[in-house]
Amino acid sequence: MTQPILETRHLRYRYEHSESWALDDVCFRAPKGKITGLIGPNGAGKSTLFLNLNGVLTPTEGEVLLDGEKVSYTRAGLREMRRRVGIVFQDPDDQLFSADVYRDISFGAVNLGLPQDEVRRRVEDAMQRTGVYELRQRPTHALSYGQKKRVAIAGVLVMQPDVIVLDEPTAGLDPKGVSDIMKLLCDMRDQMGITIIAATHDIDIVPLYCDYAYLLKEGRLLMDGTPDEIFARPDILRENNLRLPRIAHLMEILSDRDGIPVDRSAATIGRARRELLRLLEEK
Repeated sequence: MTQPILETRHLRYRYEHSESWALDDVCFRAPKGKITGLIGPNGAGKSTLFLNLNGVLTPTEGEVLLDGEKVSYTRAGLREMRRRVGIVFQDPDDQLFSADVYRDISFGAVNLGLPQDEVRRRVEDAMQRTGVYELRQRPTHALSYGQKKRVAIAGVLVMQPDVIVLDEPTAGLDPKGVSDIMKLLCDMRDQMGITIIAATHDIDIVPLYCDYAYLLKEGRLLMDGTPDEIFARPDILRENNLRLPRIAHLMEILSDRDGIPVDRSAATIGRARRELLRLLEEK
């Protein structure tokens, strides 16, 4: 793994009046300039981890490090952390509150006390990058669900963060919407160097878009690695109410039921195509 930009060391978190740990001894590292996926069943603690990564919650025990430095939970330290680590909630209606798109996106930049010209420049750049520039005067309540997701991302992007944390970024979207949002996240990684951390139940996007992944259950990290390494353990996934990506499942069936010596780690259409062509050439 490359140098992490955001890291937790033996992080533990317990909600008030709870007897159990919501997060228990979590050692998580997000590689700089990469997309890290976080998978796990409902109630695994993914949202709680994200709120600790953004400083909304303060760890009960353990540490959060940003660029190798321990996070300071002073007012100034938290303000800087929330500027550098932006969070996008699963439901964009939890994030959008201004009357129109332009004012909603500009809120964070205005709060930084930036000059008006700089605010305008940042907002216009964020709108262009997220594809919502034509919607700038539209009321936020009149947007489609996918448009709201893009506006919520733009509202974080305007802060020029180093890391963007997204809770279920593809939830509620049709197939084209899923593809468009994931392409946007890849563009932010590739063109802007932003580190992306995304929790998802959409297993099929993990081998397509993620550089690294973690499996979380009941507040504990069970497994981490590249998508190939994660999906090489279907037994652990299935024990935790998860499944293989559809293509990886097909390769598993070809291997186990049909006796075809395919590479079971192939989890995307492109990889499976190359594997099948290889087998045909060997005949």
